[in-house]
Amino acid sequence: DENKTRHLLSLDGAKERLHLFKANLLEEGSFDSLVDGCDGVFHLASPITLSPADLQVELMEPAVKGTLNVLRSSARVPTIKRVIITSSTASILWTGKPLTQDDVADETWFSDPVFCEKSKLWYVLSKILAEQATWKFAKENGMELVTLHPGFVLGPFLQPTLHKTGEMFLNEITNGVQTPFISGYVDVRDVAFAHVQAFEVASASGRYCLVGHDVNIIEAVKILRQIYPSLTIPKT
Repeated sequence: DENKTRHLLSLDGAKERLHLFKANLLEEGSFDSLVDGCDGVFHLASPITLSPADLQVELMEPAVKGTLNVLRSSARVPTIKRVIITSSTASILWTGKPLTQDDVADETWFSDPVFCEKSKLWYVLSKILAEQATWKFAKENGMELVTLHPGFVLGPFLQPTLHKTGEMFLNEITNGVQTPFISGYVDVRDVAFAHVQAFEVASASGRYCLVGHDVNIIEAVKILRQIYPSLTIPKT
């Protein structure tokens, strides 16, 4: 689909260094030719939908089976030194325990899948199960692995279309904040840099949270008003 790739092909150096391949997350072996000869693999793709019509098809299979398919292909290539998986703070924060302002979440926290299933937090559950499957596979196959856990990712777009995270944030702005909530925000450029570091720094291992600031959505909207005073943003 040229509409989804044109912005990539227009990047500086893309003609010389960028190669696009067709692959299917749900098809085992689909990534074999893609990762052949690589030194490292970055797996970033996982669907975001908060109210799936078909839980297994829309969320669980792409998140869990899709990740395992990428890992299986990577495990067959002896030149691959490390695999980087983009997870989310979703697999860290939802412990089911009450939090106070003094609590500081870190990489030792794990979201509770039982709590998330009871609460119907399906996207969160998909990230939990995908990470569990990832670490199990890595340990069983002696794979060097790093998982990165960004919060709410915002920042400059490469693509001309609105991505899901941006859409969720835009809805809060245009419709007015219905329920105030605090999110951990992180700049997409910092997330990109963290991925490079996770691969290039030899001592990198385990899990890493990627959060720049914890901000209430109401405060985030106020910041937008200050930066873009010409925008019409509903009062909260």
